[in-house]
Amino acid sequence: MAKAMKIAIVDDEQDMRQSISQWLALSGYDTETFPSAEEALKKLTPDYPGIVISDIKMPGMDGMQFLKKLMGTDSALPVIMITGHGDVPMAVEAMRVGAFDFLEKPFNPDRMTELAKKATNARRLTLDNRQLRKELSDGGQLMKKLIGASPVMERLREDILDLGQADGHVLIDGETGTGKTLVAHALHAVGSRAGKKFVLVPCSALEEEALMRRLFGPMQPEDTRIPAVEEARGGTLVLEDIETLSDAVQGKLLSFINDEGTPPETRIIGISNLQQQDKTLEDVLRPDLFYRLAALRITVPPLRQRGEDILTLFTRLSEQFSEEYGCDAPNVSAQEAAQLLQAPWPGNVRQLINVAERAVLQSRRGSGSITSLLMNDHEDMQPVMTTEGKPLKEYVEAFERMLIDNTMRRHKGSIANVMDELCLPRRTLNEKMAKYGLQRSDYLA
Repeated sequence: MAKAMKIAIVDDEQDMRQSISQWLALSGYDTETFPSAEEALKKLTPDYPGIVISDIKMPGMDGMQFLKKLMGTDSALPVIMITGHGDVPMAVEAMRVGAFDFLEKPFNPDRMTELAKKATNARRLTLDNRQLRKELSDGGQLMKKLIGASPVMERLREDILDLGQADGHVLIDGETGTGKTLVAHALHAVGSRAGKKFVLVPCSALEEEALMRRLFGPMQPEDTRIPAVEEARGGTLVLEDIETLSDAVQGKLLSFINDEGTPPETRIIGISNLQQQDKTLEDVLRPDLFYRLAALRITVPPLRQRGEDILTLFTRLSEQFSEEYGCDAPNVSAQEAAQLLQAPWPGNVRQLINVAERAVLQSRRGSGSITSLLMNDHEDMQPVMTTEGKPLKEYVEAFERMLIDNTMRRHKGSIANVMDELCLPRRTLNEKMAKYGLQRSDYLA
C-alpha cells in the first residue's frame, strides 16, 4: 500500500485549520497545520511529500505571496487555495500564478476531498518521476544498465523520461543487442502506468494463429493466461519483433488501437529488429499501423557510437563476472583498451557481455588476452593499436580514465592506496579525477 501523502493546511483561523485537518484525516491523509505562511515555509522544502491547502486572506504574508514563494521553491507543488465568496478574480490570478485549483467558501467537504485526491495523485507521480530521474543520473536499479556518459546515452535517457510521460504508443528500433527491451521497461517505469501491468509478447516466436490467440484470444482450454490485450489493460503491451506481424495480425492490432481511443488506456510499445538494408519498418507494416506506432520513436544507439562507455561497460561487466566466478577481474592494457574502442561490435552490448565473460574465464585460467577474443569475433581486426579515425589523445584519455576508475574501485576509494599504485601525487590525482568526472564518494565501501 502506498504511503499516505501529507497535506499541509495553512490558515490563520484555528477552527478552520482543525476542521479541514479532521475531515482529511478521516479520508486517510497525513495532515499538518500551520497558523501562518511564514511558519509553513519553514517546513515546505523542495520535494515536500504532499500538497498544500491554504487560505488566500491571511495577516502578514497573504495567500498570493505565499503561493508565489512556493512556486519559486517547487513549481510542481500542488497548492489548493481557499477563497472568500465573490473572490473569483483573485482565484483566477492564483491559477495563473500556479495554483492547482481553488475552493470558494463555504465549500463542500466532499469537493475538497476530491481535489485533494487529484492533487496528491499528481504529486505522487511528480515525486516518483523525480526519484527515477535521480536514479537515472546516479545509476539506480533499473537504469543502472543504461549507464554511460556519452552524448548518445545522455540523449537516450532524456528521451526515455520525456516519452515516458506521454500517452501515445511508441516505436523502439535499433540494431540487435542494443538493449531495446530494457528501454521498453524503462519507458514503462517512468510513466503514469508504472504500477500497472507490463506484458511482453515475442511476436517472432509464435506462428500467426498462436500469436493471434495470445494477443486477442480466445485462449486454449489448457492455457491459464488471458489474452495479452486484456492482461495489459491500463498498462503497457510490448510487441517484440513487430516487423514479423502478418497482415491479419496487423489489421486486428490496428482495430484494437482505434477502439482504445485517445489517449489510449493501454500503451503499446513496438520493438523492431529489422536489419535488412533494402527495407525499412515502414515498408513491412501497413501505413496506418506504422504511423500510429511511430508518432513517438526511440532509436537505441549502437555500441560503437558510445565511445568511452565501452570501457566503462566492460569494466562493470568483468567485475560482475569475476565475482560470479570467484576470481580477479582481468587487467586491461592500453593496447586492449584501444582494441575495445575500435571494435565494430555488430552484436553491440550483448556481444560485449559475451567478451567480458570470456575474458574473466581466460584470466582465471591465466591464459589468453582480450585482443585475441576480439580477433576471434572480428576476422578483419588487426592486433595493433592504431589511431585510425580518432586522435591518439582520445585513446590515451579513455585508457587513463578507465585505469583510475578501476584502481579506485579495487581500493574502495582509498586515495592513499590509489596514489601509491599509480605513482601519482595527490594534486595530480585530484585534477585527473575532476577532469574525468570521477567522484571518490562513488567508490566508498
